Amino acid sequence: MGEFSRTWWGQKFISAIETFTDSARLGRGRSYARGGKILKFSANEGKIEATVRGSINPYFGVYKEPRYRTEIAITPIPQKDWTKIIQRLSTNASFVSKLLLNEVPENIETSFLEVNKNLLPHTRTDLKTKCSCPDYSNPCKHIAGLCYRFAAELDEDPFLLFELRGISKEALQEELITTPLGKALIAGLGTQNLEPEPAISYYTEVQTELASPPSLKDFWLERQQNLSTASETIETNVAGILVKKQGDFPSFWRENSSFIEVMEELYQRVRTKNREIL
Repeated sequence: MGEFSRTWWGQKFISAIETFTDSARLGRGRSYARGGKILKFSANEGKIEATVRGSINPYFGVYKEPRYRTEIAITPIPQKDWTKIIQRLSTNASFVSKLLLNEVPENIETSFLEVNKNLLPHTRTDLKTKCSCPDYSNPCKHIAGLCYRFAAELDEDPFLLFELRGISKEALQEELITTPLGKALIAGLGTQNLEPEPAISYYTEVQTELASPPSLKDFWLERQQNLSTASETIETNVAGILVKKQGDFPSFWRENSSFIEVMEELYQRVRTKNREIL
């Protein structure tokens, strides 16, 4: 599972598919997803569609590689239920902040369950699938392969799930911004654009000052002057909004670990190193 998805939502999507799909077809589906047989992939307007390369099999008279049209649709959530779900999401500060920063909270399903709905597919009835291949089983191996490919796409854009369920990321965030918690967060982010300033050094410079002006006698006798250094440093907390807005796995991040966690560790090391210098 891990080779197809690095995020909890992608892995849960795969887990849901694996509960109601034949294991043999799942194995073939994984090989299809790995082998570059899924062509013209798209996910929009509530559907996941792709052209999938079939297999040449002379035993069954197939001498030319076939191409199959495969489609997956997730049952959308009615608008009246989305209104209730957003009301519940808007009462949780963690949910609102993460969703506005393009992240999906891991326990977000609780808000859906309160109205007897779910974000991720839970049963076979949550999905409508079809394929032009002659396989009598549905889901077939081509559909299974498309599911694995879609799980990888979810790593890059988890809000594809929301779109398939009937609401776009933009519409969801616009609704959350109008809530009291959303307004408070937007006010905290601010709208001022700061121009970048060139840095003279990557390290904090040690500031020193004379304890008192030397007397003429001390000056001519070349007595050592006493220098005092600032013993107290001002502790600052950086919110890191710009970093957190990228999410745990932004498009440029290819590591298996969370981008935000790595940046937090880096900032901590920089703060510690500068404190030792002072």
